[in-house]
Amino acid sequence: MITRPLNLSSRLKPPPRSFESLFYVNGGLIVLFFVLFGSRFVLSPGLGVDFEVPSLPDAITGAASTDVVIAIKGADMAFVEGAKVNFVGLRQYLFERAQARPGLRLLVQADASLTTRDLTEVYDMARAAGFASVQIATEPSRAR
Repeated sequence: MITRPLNLSSRLKPPPRSFESLFYVNGGLIVLFFVLFGSRFVLSPGLGVDFEVPSLPDAITGAASTDVVIAIKGADMAFVEGAKVNFVGLRQYLFERAQARPGLRLLVQADASLTTRDLTEVYDMARAAGFASVQIATEPSRAR
């Protein structure tokens, strides 16, 4: 900056002290934050922590292997292969999967708070798409 003609350099504040170490500490704290909280469960959206599969007595006896798994959190919200879709997208996904290989079995991981109407709609979509069977995921009841 040119300061000679008006002698402006005498009115300027002196340059600040060096704070280089503060920048390294700040950068280290940012890296530490991402290491501690950089889990895919913290920084990316997904199923909520209150997702609860219904429990039934003797749930293990009726278990069978399935080919396709979907998770349904609430009305018009489903998770398929890591993607969040609404029921229109779910219908398209089910048709694509059923057309690729006929006779597939579908496992529905529905939240315990899901209404019967929404669950019936998912059943109808799966049957219309061509799935051989549809199962609801449950857990064995805990002894209290």
